[in-house]
Amino acid sequence: MVRLKISAWLAGFWFGSVGLVAALVHLLVFEALRHVFRPELANFGGFVVAFGVSFVGHRQLSFKDAQTSVQQSLVRFMVTAIAGFVTNELCFMALIHNLRWADWPALIAALVLAAGQTFVLSRWWAFRR
Repeated sequence: MVRLKISAWLAGFWFGSVGLVAALVHLLVFEALRHVFRPELANFGGFVVAFGVSFVGHRQLSFKDAQTSVQQSLVRFMVTAIAGFVTNELCFMALIHNLRWADWPALIAALVLAAGQTFVLSRWWAFRR
């Protein structure tokens, strides 16, 4: 029982750590692109680069005891990540266009919202235990 709690805690710790690094990568790429492209496209560019960081980190750290093959996890995680990005992009667009938020606060809010969805789908489907 204690081992299960520690394992769940570590998975949560690594998920948060990997997610934070991926979010920082996303934000850095967004910042580099937002002066050249519309915010929605810069957000997509950040997502694409952060996807690789996120998959490798989650596969190696957060869900290292996954009972799925790398290929199966990659396909599932891609679906999970795309669902998260759709949530992120819709929230981001609503905040910047409808509520007139600045790009950065809107992107951070959208990333936080999508992170919860991504954790649930990753834990219970993409990297099923």
